[in-house]
Amino acid sequence: MTQIRLAVMEDMPRVLELIQELATFEKEPEAVEVSVSDLEKDGFGTQPKFTCFVLEVDHIIEGIALVYPRYSTWKGEVLHLEDLIISEKSRGKGLGSQLLDTVVKYGKDLGVKRICWDVLDWNEPAIKFYESKGANVMRDWDVVHLDEKGITNYLNQL
Repeated sequence: MTQIRLAVMEDMPRVLELIQELATFEKEPEAVEVSVSDLEKDGFGTQPKFTCFVLEVDHIIEGIALVYPRYSTWKGEVLHLEDLIISEKSRGKGLGSQLLDTVVKYGKDLGVKRICWDVLDWNEPAIKFYESKGANVMRDWDVVHLDEKGITNYLNQL
C-alpha cells in the first residue's frame, strides 16, 4: 500500500538517508553536510524553512519531495522543488510520478505562478521523466552557487 503524507520530525533520519543516497547517485557522497538535527530544526517549528512530503510503501518511507517558497521578479510567488528522491530499490514503479503529482497539486493550492527545480545534465532518465510530464528543461541556463568557502572568499575580497 502506498501513501503520501506530510513529513513529521520523526521521519528526518530516513529523510537524511534518502538525501545521502541521492548524493551518492549524483557522485558526491561526501557533499551532504546537513544533519538530522538541522532537518528537524529547519523543517519544524514556528517558521519552517521547507515542506517535506514522504511517500511510504507498506509503512516504509521510500521517497521524499522537499519544497520551499521562492519569489520570482518576473512571475511572483513560486515553489522550488529542492529534491524529489525515490530509493534506488523502488524506482521504476511510478512512485516518482505520485510524488511529483503531490508537489504540483500543493503548488496549485498555494497559488504559485511556477514550480521550478534543477536536474543534472547527465541524468537523462530524470530529464525524460520531467519532459514527459510537460516540464520545460531549460538547457541553456546554468545553475550558479556560492558555497560556504566561496561566500567567505567573496567577502574577503571586498
